[in-house]
Amino acid sequence: MKTRIINLFGIGLVSALALTSCSDEFLEDKKSYDKVSGDLYNTYEGCELRIDDIYSWCLPTTNSKANWRYPSSGQKDDMSQSTEEYPGFSLFVDPETEITTMQGNAPDYFYGSFGNIQANTYGHIRLINDAIQGISASNGITDAEKDKLLGQAYFFRAWRYYCLVKMYGGVPIVTDLLDPSSSEGSVRNTTKECIEFICSDLDKAAKMLAASTMNGSGFTGNDYGRVTTGTALALKGRVLLLWASPLFNRKNDQTRWTNAYTQMKEELDSINQCGYGLFTSGNNVNGSTFAMMFNQVGRNPEAVFFTLYNNKEGDDIGQNSDWERYIRPSNLTGSGGLIPSAMLIDMFPMADGKRPASADTYTKLDPSSYNYEKEYPFMNRDPRFYRTFVFPGFRWAYSGSDDILLGEEPNTPVYNSGRDFELWNYGWYADETKINDEESGYEYGADNLLGNGKGVYVRKRSDDYDINNNPLYTWAKTDNGSCFARSAQPYIELRYAEVLLNLAEVACGAGDMAYAVSLLQQIRARAGYTAENNYGLQADLASDQAKCMSAIIYERQIELAYEGKRFDDMRRWMLFDGGAVKVDGAPNSWTLEGWGGNTCTWLGFKPLNGQRRENIEFRVADSFGIGGTTAADGDDPLKKAGVERCPAVDLRQDLAPQLETLKTWYKANLVRKDWKGDSWSSNKVKLYIKFLPKYYLMGIPRGAQSNMKSAAQTIGWDDYNNGGAPGTFDPLAE
Repeated sequence: MKTRIINLFGIGLVSALALTSCSDEFLEDKKSYDKVSGDLYNTYEGCELRIDDIYSWCLPTTNSKANWRYPSSGQKDDMSQSTEEYPGFSLFVDPETEITTMQGNAPDYFYGSFGNIQANTYGHIRLINDAIQGISASNGITDAEKDKLLGQAYFFRAWRYYCLVKMYGGVPIVTDLLDPSSSEGSVRNTTKECIEFICSDLDKAAKMLAASTMNGSGFTGNDYGRVTTGTALALKGRVLLLWASPLFNRKNDQTRWTNAYTQMKEELDSINQCGYGLFTSGNNVNGSTFAMMFNQVGRNPEAVFFTLYNNKEGDDIGQNSDWERYIRPSNLTGSGGLIPSAMLIDMFPMADGKRPASADTYTKLDPSSYNYEKEYPFMNRDPRFYRTFVFPGFRWAYSGSDDILLGEEPNTPVYNSGRDFELWNYGWYADETKINDEESGYEYGADNLLGNGKGVYVRKRSDDYDINNNPLYTWAKTDNGSCFARSAQPYIELRYAEVLLNLAEVACGAGDMAYAVSLLQQIRARAGYTAENNYGLQADLASDQAKCMSAIIYERQIELAYEGKRFDDMRRWMLFDGGAVKVDGAPNSWTLEGWGGNTCTWLGFKPLNGQRRENIEFRVADSFGIGGTTAADGDDPLKKAGVERCPAVDLRQDLAPQLETLKTWYKANLVRKDWKGDSWSSNKVKLYIKFLPKYYLMGIPRGAQSNMKSAAQTIGWDDYNNGGAPGTFDPLAE
């Protein structure tokens, strides 16, 4: 049977679902974790089914908050909410709650359900090990067929280990078929051994997949969506960068940077030969190319490691992406939208590519020549700004139908079935005592948003009708009340821009800043900058390593915003406190000796610890007074006063005059208000971000420890297996 890959990846493949069912039945009947069937590996079709099953359980997804199985995908999860991207304390940065293994509140990235082979990481690894052994021993397929399948298996084993190692350092390396409920083999390997093991698997994957994928386009046809040689080498670059970064490289060992740089630069050509590159379009208008890359269902050179979805109904609904539903406002029967922090909005680059002069982060980088107008933050910004956020008074078109909204939400403007939709989400108060109260956001929002309005929305990765007039979602009312629930938008976990940024970072670390700058220029060119002003980059980056590295980290933050990458970057570079504080009980080898003993000082980066992230809104000006509590025009203070809205900003047109018009309208009618994002104490005292040093290298959670009896606990964490005694495992020891 030929497995059809395109539009079938998701929570499970059609073919994989059949295998999973057989697998579950086999395990239930036999009460064993042995091979699914000895005959499975006798044919290519059977072997491919096993590989497809691995895809179904190991592919990342945008449909779940970060947990044991999936990395952060940019939603408001514990990881993203521990960065500048979202306000509101998550577990990692909550100053009032400490994560401890004894209390059982430590995040578990090992297990979902212990004992279920498909619901814990080592269960996944066992499935992969079974496939590697079974396919390797098969007499029913050719060596070329074995390579094509084994390359994919080795990649996913590396992927599962990478997801553990980036959080915990060294973990047990298992290559045989242990029962997942067994404690055998649970002694933790060193981090170095794990890094070498992951890279070895990725080298195997790259070599085995070369014949099938280094043809200029990678896998094609029904196989599009499978991992390739380029995928393996791109993930390897991420792993080498992790190993060279301050988190694991406290002495700034230059050999790690040089080794990573040498390998990654040499292997970039192989990645390119698989058909990967920066996504471009013929007509880039105000960052439209940057926005379009996320809505490609055909061959997309930007997508190096990704998950395909579909928009089918019924049993297949688990294979639908729900990102569009998450980010759309509630008056369109979306899920209410995601709220970005005022912090990130205020630190995004200006139109000349430089940081706002008022931003006190990245202080080694030149400030912009543009004056940052905090009351009108949409003025003169980086082209990607307008594709990352959306403000009151901007178009945000979609393809829908008026009848659903008019039937369900008769007070919601429909704007030509969504094709001319304008977001007017300003708000007002019904209680004048709350107008200037920092603890309160506005009570009611315009255009029937009422109590579910947002001052600013995340727009990143939106299936915007103005850039894609063949939407990937199906507009239909569903049981959960959403009209954006079924979407075939792919989720890109690793894209080509990150490949270049990873390479730029190791090049800078190895001392080749000129090459690093050339890579930044490529990314800036795609964003819309030109050589006329050096792509918005300052002139001295090639001669100053600290400034160059700061520029790279800033570029990562902007280019990859709301893609689930920022938390890993902040941990790698210890940006919560600069790495200046050593974990209690840690040996001297944990002291940060490189980068002057403080990465934040070296980079000119303001540590996130001790700061707050607030919400941002645009409320009606005081002169209009308070408003009512319904969607009636008379309850909207601006409509009641006869204020006409200016034309909404259309990103398809020249921005400058439109933004000036909107600014004038804001000046007459709206006021920016920053209000409580991160929480206050019970006594209404403001609280501030507190990321403890021990969180850089997480402790094994209680559930995992109780089933891994021989696995020592990480230094700085309590050992559940030893009555809460201090952990002894050193993730930095080689």
